[in-house]
Amino acid sequence: MSPVVIAVIGVVVLLVVLALAVITRYKVAGPSEAFIITGRRGKKSTDPVTGRTSIDNSGQKVVVGGGVFVIPFVQQKFTLDLSSRQIPVAVRGAVTLRGVKSNLDGVAIVKVGGSEETIRAAAQRFLQQQDGIVRFTQEVLSGALRAIVGRMSVEDIIRDRAAFASQVAEEAEASLSGQGLILDAFQIQDITTEGSYLEDLGRPEAARAKQEADIAEAVARRAAEQARLKAEEEIAIAQRTLYLKQAEIKAQTDEAAAQANAAGPLAEAARQQDILSEQEKVAERQAALTDRELDTKIRKPADAARYQAEQEAEARRIAQVKEAEADAERARLTGEGEKLQRSALAEAVRIEGEAEAAAIAARGTAEAEAMHKKADAFERYGEAAVLQMLVEVLPQVVAKASEPLSAVDKMTVISTDGASQLSRTVTDNVAQGMELLSSTTGVDIAGLLKNLRAGKSGSAPAAPAAPAEVPAQGAKGAASDGKIEITD
Repeated sequence: MSPVVIAVIGVVVLLVVLALAVITRYKVAGPSEAFIITGRRGKKSTDPVTGRTSIDNSGQKVVVGGGVFVIPFVQQKFTLDLSSRQIPVAVRGAVTLRGVKSNLDGVAIVKVGGSEETIRAAAQRFLQQQDGIVRFTQEVLSGALRAIVGRMSVEDIIRDRAAFASQVAEEAEASLSGQGLILDAFQIQDITTEGSYLEDLGRPEAARAKQEADIAEAVARRAAEQARLKAEEEIAIAQRTLYLKQAEIKAQTDEAAAQANAAGPLAEAARQQDILSEQEKVAERQAALTDRELDTKIRKPADAARYQAEQEAEARRIAQVKEAEADAERARLTGEGEKLQRSALAEAVRIEGEAEAAAIAARGTAEAEAMHKKADAFERYGEAAVLQMLVEVLPQVVAKASEPLSAVDKMTVISTDGASQLSRTVTDNVAQGMELLSSTTGVDIAGLLKNLRAGKSGSAPAAPAAPAEVPAQGAKGAASDGKIEITD
């Protein structure tokens, strides 16, 4: 082999080795990785106060999501995991605000921050022991949990877990960020207490929930029962409608069958009716013919005979009337003689009546003259004539007044005045009769009697003074001297 070829091969091999060396030393960071390239010195700085000199981390190069060439033998690459870590956190026996010991279980999502500062800070503490991030985070969160639980009650933690977790995150954020860690999320998974605090706490709510559940169950059962009853009612209505429809169809079917069955008899009846109608027409025509025959053969001859009889009867009646008129005329002529006889008799009666009337007139004239003479005498004698008339009628008055007593067979007087009451009764009747006569005639009879007594004592004209006698005939038990026998 020629030396040129060997030299070319050597160069190629060298290039290949260099290429491999370059390729193997160029590093590309993953999406959740951060490269910390060390090998350079940091900047030196001096504290002006204390005068102490320190070197910063500027000598470390942080590469996130990119590539970097690590110079062999000069620089060194370290990888820091930036992915999130799910870290369980458990706290036992944490005392709440009301002194209740509680146990809390939660979970936290923690990762290394994405900035160079947080990556450098996390790299300084956890680069060689990255599992320490979990333990460190648990310790920080446990402390924060205990601190927050001590400021809250179990009811508050249960009522608002989100607020509780937020307070825990705020409490632990400062400690975690100082180590280059970021708390993405923190959730409380479970809370328990020692003893039966939570069970007692939830008992009223459980009872209320149970009551509501029972009520809801009863309501649901009632609704189901109502729905079942409604469904049964609808089924019953549907069945009733079906039965009614079936009955209606059956009735229509029966009616159609009956009509079909009755079609034959109806047709026969119609035919019979037509026959009867025709027979009726024939009978009517037969009756009309018979009637015409009767008119021709019987009725008209009978009418003619009746008319002949009527005419004959009328003729006889006229003849009888004529005959009666003749008889009446004869009787009228015969009655003229009787009329003359009755006229003579009436004339005789008239003459007799006139004679009797003349006699009566003469007797009246005589009586009138007597009355005139009597009036003249009364006028001349005045009251004396009147007294004369009174004296004449007084006995009749007394007799009429005592007439009721004459019809007494036996009388018993019951009075404190004894039998003298009877005589006073008669006297009272006479006095009442005199008063009645005075009131009807207008003549003061009592005054006239007084004048008569005064005339007797003085120079009064003489007047007939016939003594008044009281008739006592007809009175059984009455004495002739006018006394009445009184028996007790």
